[in-house]
Amino acid sequence: MGDGLFLLGKLAGLAVRAESWLVLLAVLTYLAARRGRLVGARRLAGLLLVMLALLAMYPLGDPLLALLEGRYPRAPALERADRIVVLGGAEDLGPALRWGGSQFNGAGERLTAGLALARRFPDAQLIFTGGVGAVHPGPIARMPGKMARALWEGLGVAPDRIVIEDTSRNTAENARDTLALLGGAGEGVTVLVTSAFHMPRAMETFTRAGWRGLVAWPVDYRSSGIGWRPEWKLGRHLSDLDLALKEHAGILGYRLAGY
Repeated sequence: MGDGLFLLGKLAGLAVRAESWLVLLAVLTYLAARRGRLVGARRLAGLLLVMLALLAMYPLGDPLLALLEGRYPRAPALERADRIVVLGGAEDLGPALRWGGSQFNGAGERLTAGLALARRFPDAQLIFTGGVGAVHPGPIARMPGKMARALWEGLGVAPDRIVIEDTSRNTAENARDTLALLGGAGEGVTVLVTSAFHMPRAMETFTRAGWRGLVAWPVDYRSSGIGWRPEWKLGRHLSDLDLALKEHAGILGYRLAGY
């Protein structure tokens, strides 16, 4: 993926975030009030307050996440695994830079699930793919791969079983660069491990890139079965809605781009 398309994808991701629309509404409210259009300003302010209240009280992103997370079964029957490919995205680089060590975020189950599969299938390669999602990441570019290797080796995986691809910046590059690093997908079964909400895009992208024998192993579920009872969790609800909107937009964008 060229830098132009990569940057376009980043901008599109910002555009679909819920807080981008909230900020836009706030700006339009301010401009309307400044120009003396008080009726319009009151209406915009009212719309903004309603949106904030709904986001604070209800999990609006939950059904959108559930649509994605229900596409592939959790822990499917698996009798063989020749390769276990774990997608990056679980690394928390800020705390790792400040405090050192391997620091992980809420998607850390990607790495622990890969480890569990590696123990279950001791002859399978354990492959990590993911760098830093920036045009020029600088000295932190290879940190995600180093953190994954440190975790896996520290928990007993033999170093010669681990393969690290640490230059890719997104899912399309994960698929392409890992395939190139391995010299082709090879025969047998490749288990693809990533967050459940991300699995539909990952499976489509890896298949289009030329991978065969893929088995989806979704982890890190985010949607819940709690229902729509009010609960004041603006940060959580906003984060889940952003995640769902970004992923649905990502699937559409990847299809249009042929990834």
